[in-house]
Amino acid sequence: MAATVHEFPHKHLLTVDEYLRMGAAGIFKEEARIELIEGEIIDMAPIGTWHASIVNRLAEKLIVRLQGVANVSIQAPVVLYPHSMPQPDLAVVRKRADAYISAHPAPADIHLLIEVADATLAFDRDVKLPLYARLGIPETWLIDIPNRQCLRFSDPSPSGYRQQATLTGLGQVMLPGMNNIWIDLSDLFLAHES
Repeated sequence: MAATVHEFPHKHLLTVDEYLRMGAAGIFKEEARIELIEGEIIDMAPIGTWHASIVNRLAEKLIVRLQGVANVSIQAPVVLYPHSMPQPDLAVVRKRADAYISAHPAPADIHLLIEVADATLAFDRDVKLPLYARLGIPETWLIDIPNRQCLRFSDPSPSGYRQQATLTGLGQVMLPGMNNIWIDLSDLFLAHES
């Protein structure tokens, strides 16, 4: 008797367009904290005080330094067709005349994505960063709260970022693609020292 080959059911991966239609139809609760990653709807972790504080301080620094040069998006979606619509903590995106009313930023619009991580460190590092690299996001920073460091990833490729730098002695950091514009990260973790 010949062996029977059993196929396992395949997952149906949502597209960005399907996900947006589901949202428009009211399928998700208004207060739901979710994002679409690789075709799957992922619950986002609650935002702790350290996380919120660092995001707010980084946003303030970026907005001041990039006024008139680029837009800073705070915990808002970016569209990574066909199957992902994450909500990075911060995105530095090119200025656009419509201020992104007609569409969320896509990879061609993005200079820098920043993820601030405590409980989500492994997910951000092992799932979201490879996704960002595959889709050509030029640079991503991972703010590692538990280890008080900034991991800087650049030179994207289909297999991930080819360059990584660990910034432990935080100071002035150049912003990618911004012609000699930097921000000072020296006080990033000061409020959290005991």
